[in-house]
Amino acid sequence: MPTTSTELVALASTTVVVHPLVLLSVADHHARSVGQSSNKRVVGLLLGQDNGKIVNVANSFAVPFEEDDKDSKTWFLDHDYIESMWAMFKKVNARERMIGWYHTGPKLRASDLEINELFKRFVPRPVMVIVDVRENTVGIPTDAYVAVEEIKDDGTETQKTFLHVPSVIEAEEAEEIGVEHLLRDIKHSTTTTLSTRVSEQLASLRGLQSRILEIRDYLRSVARGDLPINHQIIYHLQDALNLLPDLEDPTKTKAFTTDTNDQLLVVYLSSLLRSVIALHALVDNKAENGKAELDSEEKKSGEEDKAKSSTAKAEGGKNGKDAQAKENDK
Repeated sequence: MPTTSTELVALASTTVVVHPLVLLSVADHHARSVGQSSNKRVVGLLLGQDNGKIVNVANSFAVPFEEDDKDSKTWFLDHDYIESMWAMFKKVNARERMIGWYHTGPKLRASDLEINELFKRFVPRPVMVIVDVRENTVGIPTDAYVAVEEIKDDGTETQKTFLHVPSVIEAEEAEEIGVEHLLRDIKHSTTTTLSTRVSEQLASLRGLQSRILEIRDYLRSVARGDLPINHQIIYHLQDALNLLPDLEDPTKTKAFTTDTNDQLLVVYLSSLLRSVIALHALVDNKAENGKAELDSEEKKSGEEDKAKSSTAKAEGGKNGKDAQAKENDK
């Protein structure tokens, strides 16, 4: 059944909340089954709650999956294993339901729609979450999708496709404590707060750059005719561009320049103060070294004078004894 405009708007407003436990489970599944050197992906089932507007992904488990490297449409998924595992999970936590599935992509593949149709045997509207487990990934490592039937503007046959929905990472109190302990063990003890903030800002900028490059590649593909025009995406891009400041406005340009100059002034004063402190420390160090050298020379000369005095006394005593001995002989 084709998806209406109202349903598309409702689906687009759905938010998928992924918990850290799921990310750790998926990363462990990929590391144990595939390894970092392979491009193969792993597949698993997502458990949680779906109340319509918010899909809470709280747990997951791995599923045996095989795929042909040369032909992505040739694949095998053990759905009997899913039924057995689901029966055992229900006994442990009855609140968690099947809500979808995941794979480690890191991008959409041709067989995803077919696999999604298989998961409809267990859940009417499965949510697909792609978890990017690569080490060089920046930004949020999850992308969530929902399968819909897209209606063509020219009246041709409907086509099944994936609709991207927002995804966020959230944790409960117990999960936050566990994640903090993990980060405490990973982070170096000598890392300062400033370096941590700079690293986080750098990671954010890299994530923004990757998103901008994805937008650029998409618009180029649409301009070449490789991809059809998706008006919803164009509307979102236009809204994002409208939020950018008008740098041709003299008032805003002056405000940006003033703020930049204030920040650069602080940086300049900090560098100047750091140089003065370093120079002062250098002068103090030089003075202390000179004083230490003078003390060492005075001590050395005093020891030499003392040694000469002792030698002179010893020679005088010896001469006196010799003179007395000569007188006794006479």
